[in-house]
Amino acid sequence: MKENNSPQGRDLLTIRHDWSSDETLAIYDSPFMDMVFKAQTIHRAVFDPNKVQFSRLLNIKTGGCPEDCGYCSQSAHHDVARHASKLIDPVRVIEQAKAALAAGATRYCMGAAWRSPKARDMAPVIEMVKGVKALGMETCMTLGMLSAEQARQLADAGLEYYNHNIDTSERFYDQIVTTRSFADRLNTLRHVHEAGMKVCCGGILGLGEQPLDRVEMLRTLANLPEHPDSVPMNMLIPIEGTPLAKAEPVDPISFVRAVALARILMPMSDIRLSAGRTAMTDEMQALCFLAGANSIFIGDTLLTATNPSEDKDHHLLRRLGMERAEARTMVTLSAST
Repeated sequence: MKENNSPQGRDLLTIRHDWSSDETLAIYDSPFMDMVFKAQTIHRAVFDPNKVQFSRLLNIKTGGCPEDCGYCSQSAHHDVARHASKLIDPVRVIEQAKAALAAGATRYCMGAAWRSPKARDMAPVIEMVKGVKALGMETCMTLGMLSAEQARQLADAGLEYYNHNIDTSERFYDQIVTTRSFADRLNTLRHVHEAGMKVCCGGILGLGEQPLDRVEMLRTLANLPEHPDSVPMNMLIPIEGTPLAKAEPVDPISFVRAVALARILMPMSDIRLSAGRTAMTDEMQALCFLAGANSIFIGDTLLTATNPSEDKDHHLLRRLGMERAEARTMVTLSAST
């Protein structure tokens, strides 16, 4: 795509890290058509609007997590019929990565249900990173909280992305998780950034939060020293046995508004539709793409939750005249001062 060199285009594409609460809430509350048009204008100036990046996610260690996240089926605190597993053998992980590559995934994400990895876990995890990277795929992991040393070890092994979602706003966070703090999340993001890896960080909608919490979650990410390279947008999948099993569904228009706000605040970031797509209509997903989403997870399962089949995804993209992105191509933007 060519850079938008009009004065209005340059203003829209200015990278900022100083968004105020009032400013971001005003954007979120603006007329829907105006907001989506603004997001799509920004999106077109940075990304090919008819391309979608594919990622694949593998659960490399299931269940038994000591954290008490109210939405999670892998927490040891909740009455969910799920047995804890050991870490998957790296050879098996690499074989599954090969299958994901053949299915069109360009990034392979590996997640473990840990509060943080133990010293004994680092060697097999590093073996996975090196094996997947050797296939020519981008590598991403989510292993819980990281120390500065662990972040350096993963970066030295060649890990490119580290996922660590902040889930919701700081003010609402302790209503969802009590075993760690919002500051703990930000500390891990700082360690990842300082180690030279790219940050993958987003949140979950449908936790019982208010619209302001969605706005504040995205404002927190946009005001980091550098915007996350990837921003996963998750819609809660209520799971029996968890505290949020009876949570009210998210209004689809509100979810699209959050996607549009993410695109407006973070023009260069991949905005990824993640958990919850099985509950989204094709029309809702199409609106999310219009609002600036440019990435999805493929495969039938996301960690422990269901995901649309690859055939269904390909069928939807064909209907929309969209296709898989081969590579991430963007214009260069200037940061605000």
